[in-house]
Amino acid sequence: MAHITKREHTLADGRELIYFDDADTTLPPDRSPDLREATPRPATATMRQDVLTGEWVSIAAARQDRVFLPPAELDPLAPATPTNPSEIPSNYDVAVFENRSPSFGPLLDGDNAPEGIADLAAIGLGRTRTSVGRCEVVCFSPEHEGSFGTLTRSRARTVIEAWADRTAALSAMPGIRQVFPFENRGEAIGVTLRHPHGQIYAYPYITPRTERLIASLDQYGPTLFADILEGERASERVILTGEHWTAFVPFAARWPIEVHMLPHRHVPDFAVTSEAERDELAVLYLRLLRGIDALYETPTPYIAAWHQAPVGVRRDEIRLMLQVTSPRRAADKLKYLAGSEAAMGAWIGDVPPEQAAAFIRSGVERADARTGETSE
Repeated sequence: MAHITKREHTLADGRELIYFDDADTTLPPDRSPDLREATPRPATATMRQDVLTGEWVSIAAARQDRVFLPPAELDPLAPATPTNPSEIPSNYDVAVFENRSPSFGPLLDGDNAPEGIADLAAIGLGRTRTSVGRCEVVCFSPEHEGSFGTLTRSRARTVIEAWADRTAALSAMPGIRQVFPFENRGEAIGVTLRHPHGQIYAYPYITPRTERLIASLDQYGPTLFADILEGERASERVILTGEHWTAFVPFAARWPIEVHMLPHRHVPDFAVTSEAERDELAVLYLRLLRGIDALYETPTPYIAAWHQAPVGVRRDEIRLMLQVTSPRRAADKLKYLAGSEAAMGAWIGDVPPEQAAAFIRSGVERADARTGETSE
């Protein structure tokens, strides 16, 4: 039986590059070296603490210089050519590399690095720490345009394998507290490259959203995720369900399009999912994203966020969870975060979640009809 193959390489400036070859790949095993002249990497950014909330903000000025919507012939994520010395020297199925202009890293330790959770939790004026960590780019395909939903089932499975591999590797690095795979899709979300890709952030702290979740666990108890899944599976908000995963519009959805997906058994992150869970996810996740795209005549912008348990914290309680959100509230309208949401974090939903679920199910049905998928 063919297997997904991992091939590790190094770019000219020392950044890590990993190829993941599809189980049914047609590519040869050899890869070309990066022949570009090595250039210095930017200095690791600095985090500043917001004393009003205790949250940390990474000030990463090097990101101002990143490429913005280049033409296809200058795509930095395409396989390199003589006229386009891109980030990836060879043709590929899936490729993962360290971001050239990261928000966190490349340092994993050093002067003024965070000294642990207690250090980060302390509150004080003018506090700074080095933005240690790692940011990686996950290229889903060598094609110039597309998204996860445009992949083949085999390629989707390869991307999931890459997420699992990188989650394990990044979680083992010193100073990493949480690993976050995600995909931004569409210029309305702020995407600067049309190439089908996602990212992985390895943070030096537990993110504010997860801190809020931990507070809820403290009040509700350790069965929170199991109880959410049981309740949602019995509701009219279910979008898709299989042997291992269920996707649903949550009871208190904020966005016009918002879908969560949970595994049926407790797994804290991708690294500990089973082969069967990854295989089924490659099918259900494609169906979900294609259904969201089928809602309107043009592709839907979204953020697909894979929330994972922090490294070594509450892993027997926090379950791996997908949250797909889109600001699209009509074919030609977006939901903008105005005063209440942006300033106060007090959300007002525009669409009843049950109505949104019926609408999204209709999109999945149309997409399934086009691809020949079934609900079996």
